Amino acid sequence: MSAFSLMLQSTPHSLPDAGAVDAQPLTDAAQAVTTAATAAAPTSSLDLWALVTHASWPVMAIMALLTVASIASWIIIFRKSILLRAAKREAVAFEETFWSGAELTKLYDGASGRGRDAGGMEAIFEAGFRDFNRLRQRRGSDGTAQLEAAQRGMRATTSRELDSLEHNLELLANIGSTAPYIGLVGTVFGIMVTMHSLLASSQQVGIKDVAPGISEALLATAMGLFVAIPAVWAYNRFATAVERLASRYEAFAEEFSSILQRQSHLEG
Repeated sequence: MSAFSLMLQSTPHSLPDAGAVDAQPLTDAAQAVTTAATAAAPTSSLDLWALVTHASWPVMAIMALLTVASIASWIIIFRKSILLRAAKREAVAFEETFWSGAELTKLYDGASGRGRDAGGMEAIFEAGFRDFNRLRQRRGSDGTAQLEAAQRGMRATTSRELDSLEHNLELLANIGSTAPYIGLVGTVFGIMVTMHSLLASSQQVGIKDVAPGISEALLATAMGLFVAIPAVWAYNRFATAVERLASRYEAFAEEFSSILQRQSHLEG
C-alpha cells in the first residue's frame, strides 16, 4: 500500500478549543477575588458603649456634662407638663363655677377656706375680692379706690402665678440652645486628640486607625443634638401654654373688674 493511501485511511483528530482553555484560569481567578473580598469585608457592628468607654477624657467629660443636662431637662419636662395640665384644668373648672351664677361671697369663702392656698385663676379672684372687700368696709372709700385696690391685687397675683408657671423654662431654653455647641466642642477635642496621637505614631496610618477616634468625636455632637431637640421642642410648647394661660388670666381679671365696678356703683 502506498504512503498516500495510508494518509487517507488515517482518522483526523480535532484541535483543542483555545477559548475553553483560556476561560478556566479566568474563572478561577474571579472566584479567588470574590473570596478575598468577602473575607476582607468588615463584620463588626457599631458599638456605641465601646465608643463612650474608649473615648479620650475631654470627650468623656463633655459627654458626662451632656448626660447631666439631658436628665435635668427631662425632669423639667415631666414636672412642667404636670403643672401646666393642672393649671389648665383648674382654670376651666373655676370659670365654669364662676359663670354658673354662684355668689361671689360663697366663692370667696370657698377659695380662702378649706385650709389650703388657692392657685391659678382662683387665687386671682381671691386677691381681687379680698382687697375690694377690705376697702369697702372702710368709711369714706369710694368705688374707684375699691376697684383700683382689687385690680392691683389681681395684677400682683397674676404675676406671681405666671412666675411659678415659667419657673425653670429659662434653664430648659439654655440647655436647648447650648447643648449642640457643647457637643461640637467635644467633637473638636476628639479630632484634635486623634490627630495628635496619629502624628506621634511612627507606624503607617490607615482608615482603620482614624475611624475610631473620629467616631468618638462625632458621638459627642450626636449627644448634643439628642439633648437639645427635646429641650427646644418642650420649651416652645410650654412657652405657648404659659402665654395662653396668661391671656386667660388677664381676660378673667378684666371681666371680674367690670363686675366689681358695677357692684360698687350699685352700692354707691
